[in-house]
Amino acid sequence: MVALFIAIAVIAIALFWIMGTYNGLVGARNVLKNAFSQIDVQLKRRYDLIPNLVETAKGYLKHEAGTLEAVIAARNQAASARSAVAANPADESAMTSLKNAEGALMSSLGRLNVVMEAYPDLKANQNMMQLTEELTSTENKISFARQAYNDSVMTYNNKREMFPGSIIANMFAFGVAQPFEITNVAERENVKVSF
Repeated sequence: MVALFIAIAVIAIALFWIMGTYNGLVGARNVLKNAFSQIDVQLKRRYDLIPNLVETAKGYLKHEAGTLEAVIAARNQAASARSAVAANPADESAMTSLKNAEGALMSSLGRLNVVMEAYPDLKANQNMMQLTEELTSTENKISFARQAYNDSVMTYNNKREMFPGSIIANMFAFGVAQPFEITNVAERENVKVSF
């Protein structure tokens, strides 16, 4: 009878340990998703600002249509990649696509900045100045949200990689989360759209 009680107690402890570890991993994954949703909000805001920026500049930059089209194309690609990551922030390939799309967007905005330097009337335009300020503010918010997300990635990955959580993570297919890092040194700077 004592042996049966000990066996039941050991099984109960093991089940509670498995449940606790599993719930900890689920909680960490949900924090990770929430952290990405904060980036998601700011990225969407940036993607919404870019068409307004391009529309304001169109009248001044009629002969620079290729540059404006490249900015919009890069924005659309980044928005599509953002949606894929928002569905599952732990998806490594989706995060890689977002990083690449963001790099292309930052590059095209940089080219737009260079082109706009030649148009002093555009730089003085009130709408352009307001859009520039909003874009700069959004870039700062993205930076802070990216830091919080990367902290959540580290916590989640630690929980899934450390023993004994690694056993449960492998049993229930908790994948590795990828941080949202900018790999190109030139892209580490905020978007500088000065008019």
